Amino acid sequence: MEQSLHRFYRGGWDRTPDPALDSPSTLVLLFVAAPPEGEVASALADLTGLFPRSVVVGCSSSGEIYGQELSDGSLVAAVVRFEHTRLRRVSCAISSADQSAEAGRELAGRLRDEGLSAVFTLTDGLLVNGSVYVEALDSALPREVVVTGGLAGDGDRFERTWVIEEGVPVSGRAVAVGLYGDALRVAHGSRGGWDLLGPEREVTRAEGNVLYALDGQPALQIYTKYLGERASGLPATGLLFPLAIRNEEEADGLTVRTILGVDPGQHSITFAGDIPEGCLVRLMRANFDRLIDGAAGAAEDLDLEGYADGPLLCVAISCVGRRLVLGPRVEEEIESVAEGLPASAGLIGYYSYGEISPLASGRCDLHNQTMTLTCFWERA
Repeated sequence: MEQSLHRFYRGGWDRTPDPALDSPSTLVLLFVAAPPEGEVASALADLTGLFPRSVVVGCSSSGEIYGQELSDGSLVAAVVRFEHTRLRRVSCAISSADQSAEAGRELAGRLRDEGLSAVFTLTDGLLVNGSVYVEALDSALPREVVVTGGLAGDGDRFERTWVIEEGVPVSGRAVAVGLYGDALRVAHGSRGGWDLLGPEREVTRAEGNVLYALDGQPALQIYTKYLGERASGLPATGLLFPLAIRNEEEADGLTVRTILGVDPGQHSITFAGDIPEGCLVRLMRANFDRLIDGAAGAAEDLDLEGYADGPLLCVAISCVGRRLVLGPRVEEEIESVAEGLPASAGLIGYYSYGEISPLASGRCDLHNQTMTLTCFWERA
């Protein structure tokens, strides 16, 4: 396995991408400012043009992670040429939340084949019900297949997200890469770090990922009460107060959901994943130190047994809500991840609208407001 990492920022590449790495076994993974404009858009087109035989996958970002640094208005890329691992890229339309399950099943069906070890998937971040998509994708694959990835981001704008399709940014799509072969090794970790706020409440009315009522009261009314003067900034300010669902399958007993939109007329809130009726939930709020400790914990969760030395790619996907809360301290969580990785590891990633990673039980799920890590390497 060979890899090289690159960033286009402020008008130029830190290292010129090497087209000699182009091959059917090469994965080009990239995360790009939303929207890509001017020189960044040109750099994206140039980069994809350099690797016509490679599997190119990427999405829009709410901030690009490169090593221990975070940048906006940039393009970060990892070019990985595997020696013993085969790749297959598939994609499909997902232009509304009610297509989420169908999209997950379709992509799983097209990826199922002998030797499938892992799936890395990226989707439009606004048009998908992430939990339904992930459940359908994961349940249609063999249990031993590791599924990770994330939802595309758009900062705090919530206007348009996209994935790369034929080298071009396209909204309303989901993409997945299957990685095949017994030489591939994958490790993953995911942690949060938020504090619970207020009493536990029952979801008394919800449809899919749209929440209407808690304890018989309009959901948006309850959120507005807790946000106070920040309520005028919804949905962006809602990122500071995610919702925790009681879930014993999670390591900490909670599944976190983040806000994607609000409907004042219906007094409803749309989340990145399902909010089941009858479940018990609590609001959450930020704790700076716990968020940074959570990122370090995600690195501690990585099972790197069997890794000795050599190329290793770590993909870090963190939630835009964490970035908004941490503000100027945001690079501290990236640094805490880097400190927990092997010295020879390469690190890229992005800030997202949702993170995809297995639960403690082994079943894959959508996460929100977490730092989620995926590491790829090949055994000797």
